[in-house]
Amino acid sequence: MLASARRSSQKLVLRHAASVSHALTGSAILSSSRCLATAATIAATSKEASLISRIQTKRAEALLGGGQKRIDAQHAKRVDLLLDTGSFREYDAFVEHQCVDFDMDKQKITGDGVVTGYGTINGRLVYIFSQDFTAFGGSLSKMHAQKICKIMDQALLVGAPVIGLNDSGGARIQEGVDSLGGYADIFLKNTLASGVIPQISLIMGPCAGGAVYSPALTDFTFMVRDSSYLFVTGPEVVKAVTNEEVTQEELGGAKAHTSKSGVAHLAFDNDIEALAQLREFVDFLPLSNRHPVPVRPTNDPLDRVDPVLDTIVPADSTKAYDIKDVIQRVVDDGYFFEIMPDYAKNMVIGFARLNGETVSIIANQPLVSSGVLDINSSVKAARWVRFCDAFNIPLITFVDVPGFLPGTAQEHGGIIRNGAKLLYAYAEATVPKITVITRKAYGGAYDVMSSKHLRGDMNYSWPTGEIAVMGAKGAVEIIFRHVKDRAQAEAEYINKFANPLPAAQRGFLDDVIIPSQTRKIIIEDLKMLKTKKRENPFKKHGNIPL
Repeated sequence: MLASARRSSQKLVLRHAASVSHALTGSAILSSSRCLATAATIAATSKEASLISRIQTKRAEALLGGGQKRIDAQHAKRVDLLLDTGSFREYDAFVEHQCVDFDMDKQKITGDGVVTGYGTINGRLVYIFSQDFTAFGGSLSKMHAQKICKIMDQALLVGAPVIGLNDSGGARIQEGVDSLGGYADIFLKNTLASGVIPQISLIMGPCAGGAVYSPALTDFTFMVRDSSYLFVTGPEVVKAVTNEEVTQEELGGAKAHTSKSGVAHLAFDNDIEALAQLREFVDFLPLSNRHPVPVRPTNDPLDRVDPVLDTIVPADSTKAYDIKDVIQRVVDDGYFFEIMPDYAKNMVIGFARLNGETVSIIANQPLVSSGVLDINSSVKAARWVRFCDAFNIPLITFVDVPGFLPGTAQEHGGIIRNGAKLLYAYAEATVPKITVITRKAYGGAYDVMSSKHLRGDMNYSWPTGEIAVMGAKGAVEIIFRHVKDRAQAEAEYINKFANPLPAAQRGFLDDVIIPSQTRKIIIEDLKMLKTKKRENPFKKHGNIPL
């Protein structure tokens, strides 16, 4: 019995010992495992810290662009000045070019010469790219182009404007056809985005060669005087080919493009003014063709009557007056944002607001060439009408036009084809169209300027309106060429035709209105036309006479 008890006791001891041993072993293993985990965590933390440090270094390099010395010589950060404070979200800050030829693999700048991303202007979403002249002269590489295309795709996806701050020396020569392909990719995006989202180019430095065609494809091009240039070939090439000596400013400066070529819409004195005015301009635009026009609250009474308008048109039809005075007295708070003020001054275009909502203004300017239509004014107005129609901005047209400008220069320059552009633009437009004839509406120009025949919604005339095939003197010389008393014949013609009644009697005018009530009437019509829906016949696209 004793032996049996001993054996049982030994077994219990052995079991306990085994149990203790197992517990100790497990504890040791657990302890060892914890040590290994702690070591791994430390290693991972160290690795992550190292990676974060590298990322921060790269981000700092991206902010420096071409280097601190170059940045110090460059203007202040443009993106920060344009966008709302703290709203900018950058894309692809770490992108670098992939070129290895000509030792380019040893010359890499983080960001590759362009800053891209999105932010807000007065709380409204915009996408932006800003070329950095301090990095490779802002030259375009394959990756540079890829960054721009990426934000354009995103802008199309969500429906928001794209703003390009252009400051580039052109294609990056070292990349050859890759650079040219990059330009073509951007041009395609510009074309596909046209009429879908607003596209704005602000030229803030040189923009030469292939780089000029992207701004040309956008809706608006703004420039900075004495520091921005647009040309396909520079002065050196011009001299080599044509032996013509010309400066950069004379060839492609802001003055040349805002007053002569019509390539640029506005010019500003410096970068700060340009960016501030761009912020103001964007406030007029809808985010896309799917968004309504923006609304800014106004204290200007909707039914405000302005007696000055009753006498603003001179009794003598040969005397001029400033149509801008008429515009400012009709629109909210007298604020009119004019576009292309220095080009084709006989036509006035721009943005204003009525009842707080954006409207488009198109008007003949009697102060310049009596407001006659010519090649440049027709093209200027036609493109403006088409932009506003694409983005559902109502068209308000003030008419005082004696006809089309005669002469061999106009005929040989293509006034027929170019005048037809404006006719086409008004005819195809489906947005609300309100027209006010303030004085002359002669000949074919009457038809072209948003007449009832071109599907005008509401067409009015002031009592001073003269709607006829031509002016009284010209008509009398043809109709009454054998009559001796020309003065009486002219008075008879004026009484019968040179007034708004014949057109009103035929339904070509909806009413003859008192000038002082113009604002009230237009605002009431805009409210009525808010739900207007009109579609053109199905087609792939029309064939505007380009």
